[in-house]
Amino acid sequence: MPSPGANRTTATLRQQVYAQLRRAIEQGSLRAGTRLPPSREHAASLGVSRNTVLWAVQRLQAEGYVEARVGDGTYVSQAVAATLPAAQGLVAPPRGLSRRGQLIADTAARWRPPLAAAKAFRIGAPEVATFPFALWDRLTRQASTGQRSHRAQYLDPAGDPDLRQAVAQWLWASRGIRCDAAQVVVCSGSQQAIDLIARLLLDVGDEVLVEDPGYPGIRASLLGHGALARPVDMDGDGLRIDTAAAQWPNARMAVVTPTHQFPTGVCMNLARRQALLQWARTHDAWVVEDDYDGEFQYGGAAQRVPALCSLPGSERVLYVGTFSKTLHPGLRLGFVVVPPALVEAFAMARAITDRHAPGDAQAVLARFIAQGHMLRHLRQMRELYLQRQHTLRTALAEASNGAWQLAASERGMHLLHEVAPGTDDETLSRQALAAGVMLAPLSRYAMQSARRGWLLGYAGFDEAEIRAAARVVGCLVRQR
Repeated sequence: MPSPGANRTTATLRQQVYAQLRRAIEQGSLRAGTRLPPSREHAASLGVSRNTVLWAVQRLQAEGYVEARVGDGTYVSQAVAATLPAAQGLVAPPRGLSRRGQLIADTAARWRPPLAAAKAFRIGAPEVATFPFALWDRLTRQASTGQRSHRAQYLDPAGDPDLRQAVAQWLWASRGIRCDAAQVVVCSGSQQAIDLIARLLLDVGDEVLVEDPGYPGIRASLLGHGALARPVDMDGDGLRIDTAAAQWPNARMAVVTPTHQFPTGVCMNLARRQALLQWARTHDAWVVEDDYDGEFQYGGAAQRVPALCSLPGSERVLYVGTFSKTLHPGLRLGFVVVPPALVEAFAMARAITDRHAPGDAQAVLARFIAQGHMLRHLRQMRELYLQRQHTLRTALAEASNGAWQLAASERGMHLLHEVAPGTDDETLSRQALAAGVMLAPLSRYAMQSARRGWLLGYAGFDEAEIRAAARVVGCLVRQR
């Protein structure tokens, strides 16, 4: 009796012979009408058994790539010619990107997030090693067979009712936002929420105020719907809406990160927030509040800044939240809070995008929040992140011989080391990356702004990783 290992080897050889033949046919090396070598000769030339070659040929025959002629052998099918435009010269090359598509690609390429595992000091990476996966699995098993069967069907594109209720209650307790569960539309992260907003509330050519420097993913999404992203300067109090209103009087929307501005870390003060809301009312415009890491504020509860959406007169604010930072990005769940009159439109737009989020994940998240696990997890993460921020600041100061003194921050998951406007910040970033450390240059997030510096994420890395990466950066800084 052959061993399991032998069976796997046989299967691998069959697949290899099949793939080799199919590739030769698709690339035109074996053209339509070409007779395949006899199976015994082919097997001998490859050093495999005849049965291996016969299996590969039979599969190709079943797929229509070859055809057997009784008494005459096996030939590459004539029908294959229709599937080989490059070899036959029948079809012109496909069109390139549209002008709008090229703008999206160019914008995204400037900040292209790495696909590899996170390494210090990647920004936006939360702590995942200590996430309570065992608890999550236990909550998953609490569902009955009937509940699982129900969630295996098409579901409400606006989201699981229990999750929408849990989010609404959480927002009131944590961010001071009063909203009905019916106003919550569940999305696949904040990026999809921005996409839905742009698709439903903007027309081609509409102007949108965006922070400069700011998040390129927002600009790319706006460009994808034909909107015009208009850069607005930032100062120590946040987006300068007075300047923006004078420079772009026809703007229909503003997208802001008021609690912890990305990437500078500025918190928009109350006067600027009220001015922004007044601008929206006066101009019949929308304000999109991206509260991407608003849960990570390190003072006491009384010191935490509430959401812009919680203020009086915020009827024209759409609030975007995500669980990618509070829990982990693999969950792919976020939400947008919209005015009641817009809920149906957002739900239908979600339906034609990707129908709805996975039902099981939504149900488990609803229980995770409702049973108090979310609160406990965030308390632990706030303590952990604050400690890691301290480690980062101390380690960098030591490693750079005091050249890099990062100011402490009361919120967020990254710090900014800013230098003189116009400074070359790309070179050091490339040197750090070559040494295995991610050091995002501030210029990568700017449109017209001359602000320069480097962003350092600390949330997702333990103290050993932080100290090791700090030594790399410190060494590079001392050599400059």
